[in-house]
Amino acid sequence: MSLKKKIMPFMNNSSNKSRQLQKKLAAADAVILGAGSGLSTAAGLTYSGPRFEKYFHDFEVKYGIHDMYSGGFYPFKDPTVYWAWWSRMIWVNRYQKAPKQTYQQLLKLVQDQNYFVLTTNVDHQFQLAGFDKQRLFYTQGDYGLFQRADLNQTYSNYDLVKAMVLSQGFEINQAGQLVVPEGTKVKMHVASELAEQAAIYQRNLREDDQFVEDEGWQRAAARFNNFVQQHQHGKVVYWELGVGMNTPVIIKYPFWKWTARNPQATFVTMDQQVMYPPEIAQQTLAFQGDINDSLASLIK
Repeated sequence: MSLKKKIMPFMNNSSNKSRQLQKKLAAADAVILGAGSGLSTAAGLTYSGPRFEKYFHDFEVKYGIHDMYSGGFYPFKDPTVYWAWWSRMIWVNRYQKAPKQTYQQLLKLVQDQNYFVLTTNVDHQFQLAGFDKQRLFYTQGDYGLFQRADLNQTYSNYDLVKAMVLSQGFEINQAGQLVVPEGTKVKMHVASELAEQAAIYQRNLREDDQFVEDEGWQRAAARFNNFVQQHQHGKVVYWELGVGMNTPVIIKYPFWKWTARNPQATFVTMDQQVMYPPEIAQQTLAFQGDINDSLASLIK
């Protein structure tokens, strides 16, 4: 199958297409979900705008940072400031549930299916929404883990990150959200002893060749690969959500290839922009637009 010729058709989200996908899911032997950053964006985990202003306005004023993504590359010289930024970043994108019910809607559609999830997201919103963690493969890492590359080990960062955000003056409400107590101004640094504890770790993100693929990662990779191998034939739905072209070799290209090899397979794509090669056009259902709207139409 040629990957050079791609088409980007305009597809309206008709009720007919929703019914087709409902039937495909009901008859499926397996459903393989592939999720990119567009899914979390649709769920409200935006890195700029009001959400950024809510949690990082002080960093914007002092350092001229205008969104969470670019702020992740800022060369903070003071470790206590560095960890103030990153503890907020980790908490609001990993330990807080997404503002919208996008992931929960998706779970309603597949919870009774034989499914597996492959995602490049590092926010673990699938697990927070109730997906079976044994059916998840976070190939690019996890905001909720620190790592020691020298030991090839990862460690939960929940307690340390929680202590860091609390040391800045935030409170955490019953929903797990960061809140600023009335009349309180949060600090832009964490306690020095917390920064010292964190100094031996790196974030478990695939940023360079130091990324740790520990035993947990290896087991998840094996479970996913076994699932794919077991379902090369039959009625398989390859369903990508919010997958762009930043890392197409992880989800998009394999899904296209597996669909082309299996005449009974269906490729489903949901995003603001959709694309697929003409070779699998007859096997494709494309939902262009807001992912929340597309999922809601399926639930209805």
